[in-house]
This record gives sequence, C-alpha cells and structure tokens, in this order.
Amino acid sequence: MPAAAPAAYLAVTTTTDSEERARLLATTAVERRLAACAQIDGPITSHYHWRGKVACDTEWRVLYKTTGERFAELEAHIKGVHGYATPEVIATPIVAGSDEYLAWVRAETTAEG
Repeated sequence: MPAAAPAAYLAVTTTTDSEERARLLATTAVERRLAACAQIDGPITSHYHWRGKVACDTEWRVLYKTTGERFAELEAHIKGVHGYATPEVIATPIVAGSDEYLAWVRAETTAEG
C-alpha cells in the first residue's frame, strides 16, 4: 500500500514547562517562518508516565499553524529550542479551513524573511 500524501496544512502542538519557554518557542518559529502563527495557552496541568512513575506538572501549550512542507523544519526547531529530553511534537492535519486563512498560512510560511 502506498504511503499517504502529507497534509497540506497542519496544526502542530507542543508543551513546555514555563511561559517564558513557550514564548521563545512560539516567537522564534514565527520569526523563522516555520509557522504562520503560534498560540500559547496555559497554565495547564499534565499527568503522564515518566521513568516508571506518574508525574504531574504545570505546563504551557503552544499550537502552531504551518504547512506540511515546513513540518520537518518546525519539528527540528522545537527539539532544538525545547528543554525536554522528549518534547511533545504532534501534528494534526487541517482537513478544511477558509481559503483566505489557508492562503495566509501558506504565504507566511513561504515568504522571505
């Protein structure tokens, strides 16, 4: 079976341990045009298994809007700026959206900085 074609547009999520780090992750990705925009929300409370225990931490979520073509670079950027050993990087396809908004996402992630 052939592999599915990558989605044209993506919503990419990560979480981090401070509002300051979330702002850094968001701002630098948008400055580098890896994402058209990045939204921060938090604090949120995350519960997860880590090193054999259940952990509970306060985090901030960053939600990026980007294109499928920019995902690999955005993922590398998140991993490079992030403070976690294993940062969350989840991409969800955007299957529909307004033509004007999606055109803006494409323009902002391909424009020369």
